[in-house]
Amino acid sequence: MAGRDLVGYGGHPLHPRWPGEARVAVQLVLNIEEGAESNILNGDAQSEAYLHELPGRPPRAGERGLSVEGMYEYGLRTSVWRILELFQARDLPLTIFAVGLALELNPEIARALRVGGHEVAGHGYRWLDGSGKYLNGQRRGVH
Repeated sequence: MAGRDLVGYGGHPLHPRWPGEARVAVQLVLNIEEGAESNILNGDAQSEAYLHELPGRPPRAGERGLSVEGMYEYGLRTSVWRILELFQARDLPLTIFAVGLALELNPEIARALRVGGHEVAGHGYRWLDGSGKYLNGQRRGVH
């Protein structure tokens, strides 16, 4: 198994020197991918295959997966706003892993993230299986 460093710093870990000599750091991340999943409305051949909360549910070839779409839609329509309110009330920073299409489909959320000063990390343009099947399409989307 060449190419992986499984030793790291061994018995001599680096001291992170966090503010206030804190001993624990917590990063809170919110994924925003809704609307960018596999869906025939996006020109895909099938509904989302596995990036949902229904383990073992096969994708729907040539048709929409309405139950999965409903789960994704709840995230953008309700959950994101609740989470942003919780973080704002506590003056906590939040990192957002967002896919481009999700923010294009809901520019109000993109504005709220910018105005709120949240850190937005690019998470690709679509929320698709990155195992190689869509790799060439992602490359075309980046160039």
